[in-house]
Amino acid sequence: MAASPELLEHLRDMLGGFGPFAIRRMFGGAGLFRDGVMFALIADDVLYFKTDEVSRGDFEAAGSSPFVYDRKGRDAVVMSYWRVPDDDMDDAGALAAWAAKGWEAARRAAANKAKPRKPRRPAGARQA
Repeated sequence: MAASPELLEHLRDMLGGFGPFAIRRMFGGAGLFRDGVMFALIADDVLYFKTDEVSRGDFEAAGSSPFVYDRKGRDAVVMSYWRVPDDDMDDAGALAAWAAKGWEAARRAAANKAKPRKPRRPAGARQA
């Protein structure tokens, strides 16, 4: 799940117009973060942006595919991160547009996690 120094430098250069972000190495790959929220994943030198029900169709229409990883002895796991179309990796404007979609999806996901949830009833509790 590598992220080469060359790819990381390329992303720093290409995403300069997107706005401030940080790259953090993790599990041999890397994550791209903005305001403490991860909006992109790099695995095996491939860039994937966060998607959700709002943005996933754009990635599908571009012929993209999700990040999938295998777990030994278990079913493969399909993540909500989708690959950036290869043609857009060298187009700063297009890459920034994909980054914005990933950032917005990540913000929506973070906002949904922050919403208070209805408390669960303890097991065996009866409804009044």
